[in-house]
Amino acid sequence: MNSESKDLKELFDLADRVGRRRYHRLTQQDFEDYRKYDYWRCVNGDGECGSTRQSKDWIDENSDWNCPICEQRYADRGGRTIDHKLPRSQYPWLSMNFENLWVICQMCNEEKGEMHWYEYEHYVFIHSPKLYSNVQAARPSLLLKSLKS
Repeated sequence: MNSESKDLKELFDLADRVGRRRYHRLTQQDFEDYRKYDYWRCVNGDGECGSTRQSKDWIDENSDWNCPICEQRYADRGGRTIDHKLPRSQYPWLSMNFENLWVICQMCNEEKGEMHWYEYEHYVFIHSPKLYSNVQAARPSLLLKSLKS
């Protein structure tokens, strides 16, 4: 990895330190947002997964026909899903932060799982180098910088 990746690792180390401190100071609003996402998530518009009219509209406004990671049609990859760039389990206070959400296909979402963004970039760099620039372009840099404050 190049020096830019080293800076990325340092940034995520900082995000992890800040995240661990913040995780232990969750507020009532954080818990409410965490639970709100249970009723807002969207997996291919399936109502059983908690899709709402609002979440479906958000997906329509924030995606086109192809997944930004694999560049394949959503219809051929299990449909559209809302994913947290920084995992909800590690950053619960960002559950409903729209800077942290993006629309990806179900297969890419399942592959990403609960990986931290840095782990995910590294995973794609090793296993799918042709897709690395797509993941790099979606890096939540502003969100990470906001964690510093």
